Amino acid sequence: MKPGRDYRISLQGRAGFVPSGSNQAKDSASYPLFQYVDDEKLKSRKTFATFISLLDNYEMSTGVAEVVTPEEIAENNRFLDAILETKVMKIAHEYLVSKNQAKPNVKDFKTQLYSIWFQLYSREPGKAPDSSGFEHVFVGESKRGRDIMGLHNWVQFYLQEKRKNIDYKGYVARQYKSRPDEDDQVLNLQFSWKEMVKPVGSSFIGVSPEFEFAVYTIVFLKSQEKMTKELVRVEEYELQIMVNRHGRYIGTAYPALISSNNPDLY
Repeated sequence: MKPGRDYRISLQGRAGFVPSGSNQAKDSASYPLFQYVDDEKLKSRKTFATFISLLDNYEMSTGVAEVVTPEEIAENNRFLDAILETKVMKIAHEYLVSKNQAKPNVKDFKTQLYSIWFQLYSREPGKAPDSSGFEHVFVGESKRGRDIMGLHNWVQFYLQEKRKNIDYKGYVARQYKSRPDEDDQVLNLQFSWKEMVKPVGSSFIGVSPEFEFAVYTIVFLKSQEKMTKELVRVEEYELQIMVNRHGRYIGTAYPALISSNNPDLY
């Protein structure tokens, strides 16, 4: 999605400091982050449409067991089928096969993706399965209804903002950097979600679900470390892709912006 054409954002003010454990934040943004998104484009692109259908399938709070219905399993599979048809996922698959981190058969790769992203697990030892990599990264969840966890996806942010569930509080500038640019496709944000505050949440903006699946899956499979920090360059951005491992599954994944050649950031 092209900034300024397919969507427009309004950064407004710089977010303030939020003490640990607080759900009170100064509102430095009078308007939503997303001023416009081409909804028809979201609906007409198969990967976006099948992705959006998954976003209301989860119980928000950890500690509450997830129940996956046959219909939800079918939706998960339709989404994986859609992204596996895309060029970026085909390149990711070929790369992982070359590194002996995925099997050549696409059905086997789909099974691997399903396990990494959709397999339920417990965030607390001894408790019922209450989370998954997909839920944490793309949908967002809360720590027993007190703190926001995850929610690193711009489409979910936009849809929740549209429903008045998210209140954007302002951008979070990095050390030695000033205001980001409204064409930047990686941002640090502060927001409240259903009365809970996330002091800093980083996210790609405008990218496709298959792009994020490809990047995070590659970084996850390249390393067995508990937390992997992979330095990458995407267009003008220098990023660290952060991927946390929860056993054999993804715990969390998000981009951390290090630098940009945008002169306004220096």
